[in-house]
Amino acid sequence: MPLLTVGHRGVMGVEPENTLRSFVRAEREGLDVLELDLHLSKDGELVVMHDADVARTTDGSGPIGDFTLAELRELDAGQGERVPVFEEVVDAVRSPLQAEIKDRAAARVLAETIERRQLHERVTVISFHAEALRETRRHLPDIPLVLVAGRSSPTAPERAQELGAGMISLELQHIDAEIVRRAHDAGIEVISWTVNTDEELARARELGLDGVVTDMPAVKRAVERSG
Repeated sequence: MPLLTVGHRGVMGVEPENTLRSFVRAEREGLDVLELDLHLSKDGELVVMHDADVARTTDGSGPIGDFTLAELRELDAGQGERVPVFEEVVDAVRSPLQAEIKDRAAARVLAETIERRQLHERVTVISFHAEALRETRRHLPDIPLVLVAGRSSPTAPERAQELGAGMISLELQHIDAEIVRRAHDAGIEVISWTVNTDEELARARELGLDGVVTDMPAVKRAVERSG
């Protein structure tokens, strides 16, 4: 099977991250899955942004939770893009989505949206946080889950198994062949972040990974060239 390619916050290497422009570009470039991050606004809307604070990716400053959606809409998220909500991404592209949540509150709102929009076949819920994945599983017993890990990658296969997650998404520098073997022995797929160079792609192949998370459309083309 060819490597799965996951567009990181769209294709954030070439477009403003977590914007509709970035997701549309990622789909046009042929990325298999689009990854995005979710937080709740002050008025409980599922806002697409990575950080808990708006300062890095917009012309504003302060915690997302201090802004209503209307106030967030006033911010420039890069090249004139506005901060989207989750359902706008759902409507803007057709690709499968990996939706990353940071806490149980966002998990509940996301679960409600998945139910209402009948997105069970299209959305995978991902998180670093076990409690967020457990909350998701409580509301959506059959939804695919992905456990994300960085330095804690060595214990990820066992933690994923306990959570019922069918995939782990690990930081490339913290993966070794033993982790991959344990995951595969448990029937768990392994993808890695963030793979942006030929050297990193070669390392992913050497490890026998199932997919890569990338900021760059060129990685998708490199995967296609090498079969």
